[in-house]
Amino acid sequence: MAKRARGTTRPGQRRPIQRVARPAPGGAATVAPAGLSAAEITRAAELEAQLVAADRAEAAPASRGQGRATDAEPAGPRRVGVSGRLAVESAEEYRYVARDVRRIATVGGAMFVILIGLYVILVITGVAGH
Repeated sequence: MAKRARGTTRPGQRRPIQRVARPAPGGAATVAPAGLSAAEITRAAELEAQLVAADRAEAAPASRGQGRATDAEPAGPRRVGVSGRLAVESAEEYRYVARDVRRIATVGGAMFVILIGLYVILVITGVAGH
């Protein structure tokens, strides 16, 4: 009886990952996506350059420590080392979290005060006594 060939892997092991060489970051892609014209590719590159420039301009005051709160930007914790949409979204999320924590503390405190008040009333009336 002949043994079956299992290949190069044993049970419980994975096959080696086939890695494909990628272009260097920041470099232009050498292969154009299918279905796009040269004008569309150029326009996409321009838009990407504008977005990168906007992100860098937004990050520049924060990295130099000269960022100031304006009327459009509410005063709050400073962003350090993070820029762009993610920072704006996280700052907004932190405001919601802070508001929720305050509400939880208020409701919990009110419940504690009500329980203490009920206990005092029950002790005074003698219902909770011996």
